[in-house]
Amino acid sequence: MRRADRLMQIVQLLRDGDLHRAGDIARATGVSLRTIYRDMETLAASGVPIEGERGTGYRVTAAITLPPLNLTMAEVEALHLAIAALGQASDPDLRSAGQSLSGKIGAVLPEDRSKAPASFGFAVYPFADAARGFRHLPIMRQAIRSRQKLAITHDGTDRTVRPLKLDYWGRLWTCVVWCETTKGFADLRIDQISALRVLPSLFVNETGKSLADYDG
Repeated sequence: MRRADRLMQIVQLLRDGDLHRAGDIARATGVSLRTIYRDMETLAASGVPIEGERGTGYRVTAAITLPPLNLTMAEVEALHLAIAALGQASDPDLRSAGQSLSGKIGAVLPEDRSKAPASFGFAVYPFADAARGFRHLPIMRQAIRSRQKLAITHDGTDRTVRPLKLDYWGRLWTCVVWCETTKGFADLRIDQISALRVLPSLFVNETGKSLADYDG
């Protein structure tokens, strides 16, 4: 298993909000305790809001607020898109301003860990290329609202999906979908989508294929 895939698996294990001991995570992912400790440090440095420490356990908490503001998912997305655009600007002053703004926002994110937080929108490995998927977010949100099916290429695999919900995990965006190709639910990293096309067909809630079924 690639390290990036294992790290995503760990996020999936922790996202229920319960406390998970490192030994249990190690057994679930088939690696050593030392590897899990390094993975937790990497996830924290990448901005995933991890709470806990060695010997006690770990959990993921939702952290999408900037004191004294409470941000909506749409507002967090707008910040991501704006800062990512600045990072790609041809003007060096704008690029520098984007990096500076990223650092200032990252410094006030509610992340409780000993090291300085990674810059907002410019996460370290393994999610350094997360900005690649930002361009898909507006299309995916609209497809969720209008219940429009999507044809996507995710991590090299072509899929037809029903997008159900966008999630934000400390600078990493995922989308819960019902995949008509694999006939099951999937939680897909947006940055691993290389192609996306809106299909003309709509979908309706069906038993076993809805967000309520996924959450239940």
